Amino acid sequence: MADAVKAAGGGRRYRVGLVGAGAISDFHAAAVRRAPEAVLVGLYDADEERASEAARRLQTPSFPSLEALIDGGAEVIHVLTPPETHAAVAMRALELGAHVLVEKPLATDAEDCRRIAALAESRGLRVCVDHSLLYDAQVRRALAACRKGELGRIVAVDLLWSSEYPPYRGGSLPPQYRSAGYPFRDLGVHALYLMQAFLGPVADVRAAWSSLGGDPNLAFDEWRAEIRCRGGSGHAQLSWNVRPLQTRLMVRGTKGTMHVDIRSMYQSRRVVTPLPQAAERVLNAFSESLYSLYDVSQSVAGVVRKHIRQFDGVQNLVGEFYRTLRTGEPVPVSVADAEPIIVWVESVARAAERQHEARQKDRIVVTDRAPTLVTGAAGALGGAVVSRLLERGDRVRVFVRRSPEAQPDGVEVIVGDLGDPEAVDRAVRGARVVIHAGAAMKGGWPVHETSTIVGTRNVVSASLRFGVEQLVHISSMSVVDWAGARSGSPITESSPFEPKADSRGAYTRAKKEAEQIVRAAVRDRGLRAVILRPGQIFGGTLPLVNAAVARFIGGRYVVLGDGKLRLPLVYIDDVVDGIVGALDKGLVGGEVVQLVDSDLPTQNDILAQRFGKGAKVVRVPRPIVFSLGKVSEVVLGGVKRQSPLSVYRLRSALANRTYASENADRLIEWQPRVGVRKGMDASVGGAERGPAR
Repeated sequence: MADAVKAAGGGRRYRVGLVGAGAISDFHAAAVRRAPEAVLVGLYDADEERASEAARRLQTPSFPSLEALIDGGAEVIHVLTPPETHAAVAMRALELGAHVLVEKPLATDAEDCRRIAALAESRGLRVCVDHSLLYDAQVRRALAACRKGELGRIVAVDLLWSSEYPPYRGGSLPPQYRSAGYPFRDLGVHALYLMQAFLGPVADVRAAWSSLGGDPNLAFDEWRAEIRCRGGSGHAQLSWNVRPLQTRLMVRGTKGTMHVDIRSMYQSRRVVTPLPQAAERVLNAFSESLYSLYDVSQSVAGVVRKHIRQFDGVQNLVGEFYRTLRTGEPVPVSVADAEPIIVWVESVARAAERQHEARQKDRIVVTDRAPTLVTGAAGALGGAVVSRLLERGDRVRVFVRRSPEAQPDGVEVIVGDLGDPEAVDRAVRGARVVIHAGAAMKGGWPVHETSTIVGTRNVVSASLRFGVEQLVHISSMSVVDWAGARSGSPITESSPFEPKADSRGAYTRAKKEAEQIVRAAVRDRGLRAVILRPGQIFGGTLPLVNAAVARFIGGRYVVLGDGKLRLPLVYIDDVVDGIVGALDKGLVGGEVVQLVDSDLPTQNDILAQRFGKGAKVVRVPRPIVFSLGKVSEVVLGGVKRQSPLSVYRLRSALANRTYASENADRLIEWQPRVGVRKGMDASVGGAERGPAR
């Protein structure tokens, strides 16, 4: 190993290598560079592309292996890889003679913790675990107050942690989506070591988990744990549904309570006083408000002065680790501290994984061949298509992101994300026909790019690979130019593509690119496909009154314009008729078929039909609408954000156009069977009853 680097003042500086180039590596690199006892010498990641990108970003060399990193001089290794690899990487680094700092959790097995401890002791090396919240400024203040007895005896601690994972951009699934227990391994470890810090050793953990859909790729996105410790009880809620995002700790004692807002960096207290209860309540409410206001201002000032940094706990713990290496003091969080936490984390995570695996095995049965695959089958249109196919007696395979509570008769289920090529291959293999209705309907550009563009690319590739006889691609009328033609001119299948898709928004941009992928594959690769472009679908679970009709604001329906704009509505049952017609006619030459009713109601017609005379409607004149759009562009442009009410989007949304299908009747003999008027009656009498909220 190379000689130790000398600091400017002549002190010891440890050469540091990072293993793992994910987002957390940026904060570890910053902490190392801030520590006077450390110097960053490079990094390694098994993904060469990610390693190269991180090396450029962090301005440090990239090494081809852990061994090369240590041969290159690293004498301390930060293990920043996925949790299931922590133990193996840590032990290999110890074998090669390096000290180790491991991201939480230390391992996914308590026996591995013991092996790490034994190996480190035999080699005379140090191991530290990044239980970072113990070094967060707000948590440290709270722990110090509790240890001084300011809240009396601590009776209970509650933690609410709401979170979200970075957008999935397609390709191999990230670790959080590969394992049902990952979310608890990721955040549950924080909850347990915090409870241990406030209440003493953990004696029992009883947990429950469920899925509410906040992150549709997680098997379970809602976790609750009752935690019994030697000194009291705790409760943790880990949620991918609660908004706004927050990390809140409530500490309850015999002399007072403390609220610690870790994410917003402030805390407040309510304490026992000698005053009468009524006066005490008033005093506590007043002092709590002042305390919070003061704390927030201090935290903001700390951020501005860079005394407080993002992931402050991580950076503080890293700095303390290097200080203890220099002084020989115990490391901030030892293997002995972390091992009991691993036992309890794994007891919960593994139980969730067993339940998920059993559910998948019991509920999902797939054969070698299925006549028809429907993607996006959990959506309104996809679900309606599946119902119609089952009514016809067809056997159907569906591709969904979440496993159903039960597998319906005649339906095979494949669970996965359209962005995952392996999952798409599992779904398409053996299918004769694919109806591709899956796409993003909301969210930012990363969501649309993955679900709509990458998803369509994966479906097309799999359809070609497995010899699908017919792909029915569900596109949208939004892909064509609405604003560029003269007023009153028709939108048909031959209308030009939208020239400014970026300005129209993520949905239009993604749907346009997806359709172009299909058309190119038909032209250049022999894909057998037909493209259907429905108008604005309503019926079933899809509302009649949407943003194109009016927005419900402040108890009133706000219409952009005078309400006389005609809308290209189509009832959901009629769209399903068009899909079935395309199937039965066997269209495979890249034909484009527009599905829109010739009966074009206005915004006013729809509101009158839906609410009669009882609706409170405000109509905003077009000049005012466009003026507000221009103002929004200027304001949001100042913070480099695209306005959802940009002038171009308004010109497209409020374009006075007519709509016609040149191919629907000719190619698939399609005319609306239900029609807009009967569909509106059905919507008003059924799912749409009562004012929209």
